[in-house]
Amino acid sequence: MLQNRDPIILIPSRMASTRLPGKPLADIAGLPMIVHVMRRAEESGIGRVVVAASEQEIVDVVKAAGGEAILTLPEHPSGTDRIFEALNAIDPQGKHDVVINVQGDLPTIDPQIIRDVLLPFESPEVDIATLAAEISDEDEHANPNVVKAVVAWDKAEKQGRALYFTRASAPANDGVRYHHIGLYAYRRAALSRFCQLPPSPLEQREKLEQLRALEHDMRIDVVKVETVPLGVDTQADLDKAIHIISG
Repeated sequence: MLQNRDPIILIPSRMASTRLPGKPLADIAGLPMIVHVMRRAEESGIGRVVVAASEQEIVDVVKAAGGEAILTLPEHPSGTDRIFEALNAIDPQGKHDVVINVQGDLPTIDPQIIRDVLLPFESPEVDIATLAAEISDEDEHANPNVVKAVVAWDKAEKQGRALYFTRASAPANDGVRYHHIGLYAYRRAALSRFCQLPPSPLEQREKLEQLRALEHDMRIDVVKVETVPLGVDTQADLDKAIHIISG
């Protein structure tokens, strides 16, 4: 765990969704999905948790559940831009020096892996940290919707430096590949720099925001975890989440 630091968890959330409109408020066992995500983030024990919402109705349900939420501009191109606006609004003095971005559609996420994403910050050279899990489903290797993390792992193969992220099947030839999990932790200065950089050529080609950081020589380290959390993008995903949580 980080020593002498004050991390914050920010959860970007918006109602617009091509495949599942209004999903932050989708009912799962009697609670809106965004409240479940907030609860998992709180259970990580890391610190302050704030939902960065694009609509007032999300703010209202979070506050009704006893959480903290802030309304942000609706037109942000990404969740990273949304959390950056929220961070500057709720903490203009810069008290929180590490920022964890937990996506708002992960209602079953294990709080432990939220804690795990902080491990790389033991090195002062790391700007951004994220997660990956070994691909076990053969269909995922060639699936462009599954982003692969190409990582130079340490000797224990538990943590390493990201070399590239891609929708292609990489690295080539036989061997293990890793499913990138889109949960990030940023040093505050790195988040500020990242959000002020223009979209990069590889980012635009692969449609992967993290490539902007790599193209500008920012260091991203990856922590290996056992499983990929369920992201809710479709009605079928929502049904799975309801089954898991309802038990």
